[in-house]
Amino acid sequence: MSIRRFVAGVDSSTQSCKVVIADPDSGDIIRTGSAPHPPGTEVAPEAWWTALQKAIAAAGGLDDVAGLSISGQQHGLVALDAEGRVIRDALLWNDLRSKAAARDLIAEVGAADYVARTGILPVASFTAAKLRWLRVAEPDNAARVAAVALPHDWLSWRFLGYGPAESSARGPVLDALVTDASDASGTAYFDPSTSRYDLDLFRIAFGASAREAAGLPCAADTDVEADSPDVNEKGDAASAIILPRVLTPNEAAGHSPDGIVVGPGAGDNAAAALGLGVTSGDLVISIGTSGTVFGTTDLPIADSSGAVAGFASADGGRLPLVATLNAARVLDSAATLLRVSHDELAALALASRPGADGLTLVPYFEGERTPNLPDATARLEGMTLGNSSAENVARAFVEGMLCGLADGLDAVQAQGLEAGRLLLIGGAARNPAVREVARDIFTVPIDVPEQAEYVAIGAARQAAWTLSGALPDWTVELVATLHPRPSQVRQQYRSFAAQTAAQQTAAQQTAGLVSPDRTTQERSSSESSTSERSSSKSSTSERSSSDQSLPDHRGSSGAHASVKG
Repeated sequence: MSIRRFVAGVDSSTQSCKVVIADPDSGDIIRTGSAPHPPGTEVAPEAWWTALQKAIAAAGGLDDVAGLSISGQQHGLVALDAEGRVIRDALLWNDLRSKAAARDLIAEVGAADYVARTGILPVASFTAAKLRWLRVAEPDNAARVAAVALPHDWLSWRFLGYGPAESSARGPVLDALVTDASDASGTAYFDPSTSRYDLDLFRIAFGASAREAAGLPCAADTDVEADSPDVNEKGDAASAIILPRVLTPNEAAGHSPDGIVVGPGAGDNAAAALGLGVTSGDLVISIGTSGTVFGTTDLPIADSSGAVAGFASADGGRLPLVATLNAARVLDSAATLLRVSHDELAALALASRPGADGLTLVPYFEGERTPNLPDATARLEGMTLGNSSAENVARAFVEGMLCGLADGLDAVQAQGLEAGRLLLIGGAARNPAVREVARDIFTVPIDVPEQAEYVAIGAARQAAWTLSGALPDWTVELVATLHPRPSQVRQQYRSFAAQTAAQQTAAQQTAGLVSPDRTTQERSSSESSTSERSSSKSSTSERSSSDQSLPDHRGSSGAHASVKG
């Protein structure tokens, strides 16, 4: 029998499930495995469970694994009935059918109050909006809901041995559901400043009372099912909808039927921050299915404009984050449009000049989450007979994608975070054109870590923390450090992006979705934030060209950055 000495981390993302098995002390990756997820914006959670089993098998199994944590895509709605069965396919973060529901929640609660209570402003991606949609659009399904979980919560529950009676070792014990603060903070009914659910906001969204799961400290080890409490601390009936118990950052959820200690897990971006060893002065730009900009801080985060989500981090702090719906798939679209491979696309973009001779892409192919323009479409602006070349089109697509992320970076910094360096990660970070064009967009050094599964690595690091009680120091290798250079690319982009936003706002007013008074207030708030960013000495987008001779933060290419606890 193998000695259980390693840890495993799981990244159950939109597109696939990845498993890494690592040494808990050094962080060295021992082996890995992966399996695909089905496409779509609504998916049967059982497909995630099947993919997890396949990914574990591809990684050589778990016979020598002592601890495991699961991270996953955020916000997805997994609705369970009293027997632990999934009621309908899970609505994922990128399912935007709930955009009207999000607007309704803001109108009912008030934007300022919502941000003060949760650190975020509802958009179609967040769980509360999906619950409101379910309540209105599918009342019969809504009536069956006994528990609400997020994707990583449900997978942890299944791995612990729970689930429908016919397909699990421990049965449908809903009070065994657990989560962590980082993932719970993306629901829009959780207060990250207190690490407690806002049950009133849940009731407003879903029209039913809820309670936090009681937790079963003995059941995970003994297979003895505990009885649910008759009432919770507020006196609500035990029949209230169950929300997963929120664990502390390194609290064990229990043991799997095979004896593996299961950590609390995390949302994908919070896990990535753990995997990268993000500390003060580091801001991460991740270019995957979605684009994200985030960092860690102990500062309170409450952006009344809703641009910056004040999520919780996986280490007990906060994780201010800006997300965009249009990231790596913008490059997919460019490759399809030009009928070239991604390598050929990069070569075309690099053959053009900064600014693409005046050609600009506003990349809202799937609407957009930040800024919140769910009905917007992409626009290619500034075309002339002189600049309509494949090279300029390729570069405009790369620049547009990165400019959207740069706007997000400004918004994060406006919350008080400083950028000593940027960390560029995600599948698109491997594209040579993305790396080169980034030098024209950002104005602080950009470190490119070695390509690795940082979400899964972060989950594995959390598993090691859960086992030992101490967050281990792991090492992240860098493959490049990029130095910024002055350009006018962002100024060119901003003019067209502002036109798109104004036109979408006008269209919403015409349709009666946004009142003129609210629009004026939001524009004033946005202009105020822009003014603050413009005057900030630490802003990475407004520094003069005289500041371009910045020092190399990590030395030569291939340097090592130590991951500190």
